[in-house]
Amino acid sequence: MTNATVELLAKDLNHQGGVFCPSPLAKMEVANTHPKVYLDVARTGQAKCPYCGTVYKLKDGEHFDGQH
Repeated sequence: MTNATVELLAKDLNHQGGVFCPSPLAKMEVANTHPKVYLDVARTGQAKCPYCGTVYKLKDGEHFDGQH
């Protein structure tokens, strides 16, 4: 487990308000980490990957409105 925290800008989220892990935003090589999982960050402002423990969270002051 990495237990890293990745701060995200609203523009880093997809149109549904989430990200996939592993992610280049977390400086991960997709081929040697774990299966790709979708994490809903917009719902609570953060989400933790069940495989590696990386936490993806919106940077303070960022708000997701689904309009990007």
